[in-house]
Amino acid sequence: MPASPDPNDQNPSEGRPSESSPISSLAATPREQGRRETLGEFVRTIVYALLIALAFRVVLFQPFSIPSGSMKSTLLVGDYLFVSKYAYGYSRYSLPFSPDLFSGRILAREPERGDVIVFKLPTDNATDYVKRLVGLPGDRIQVQRSRLYINGELLPQRRIADFSDLLPDGRKINHARFIETMPNGREYEVLNYSDHSPTDNTPEFVVPAGHYFMMGDNRDDSMDSRTTHVGYVPAENLIGRAEIIFLSAQDEPDGRGGLTSNPLAFWTWRLQRFFTVVD
Repeated sequence: MPASPDPNDQNPSEGRPSESSPISSLAATPREQGRRETLGEFVRTIVYALLIALAFRVVLFQPFSIPSGSMKSTLLVGDYLFVSKYAYGYSRYSLPFSPDLFSGRILAREPERGDVIVFKLPTDNATDYVKRLVGLPGDRIQVQRSRLYINGELLPQRRIADFSDLLPDGRKINHARFIETMPNGREYEVLNYSDHSPTDNTPEFVVPAGHYFMMGDNRDDSMDSRTTHVGYVPAENLIGRAEIIFLSAQDEPDGRGGLTSNPLAFWTWRLQRFFTVVD
């Protein structure tokens, strides 16, 4: 007769998994599984947001701030603006860190005289500059007694109210301001302090093919194509066209002989400049 199993001899591990069982170590409670799914959704959301922001920055618009007064009174220190990346097509400088993936421009479009353009400084291909385009390939550009000539023709100017400027020591000074008109009818403001600054009288420049001639609207306080520091700007170096000022903070003396602006200091905001189109 078969022997009956002794209840006292029963293996205690039979009928339930032991503490070291793979089943129990891999099994997740509903709460743990829910936490993992929530974490995964959060990570995916962050990745999607970063990809959308990157696409927006590369393909559509990129924000820039204005750190100097070379484009007064069109752009002021403390202005924050959006630049359209698609306006002239795309080059390596349209991408973050300017990787050397291709040369030239994709979907290239010709800029127009009078456009306010952000570009990479040709002498280092790294520093961002913003100036106004005054010379197209083949144009002859010259400045005489602060007045701009394009292909031998003097650009007309008309005087308007002076521009009040803030000096680093807190004093204000007025500068002569004019409306200048391009051959294509484009109008914009320029400032002039004197007729005898180093860039007020230049030789005639002939803009080479595939390059552009840039100048600041603050004619006596602008490092631009009139100097060897900038020179002619290759088409590949164009980043985009300045479109709209979305925020502007008044610059103030910083106590160290300079000026500074803080976009978070709402009491310095120039509300009248918010969401104004760059002419």
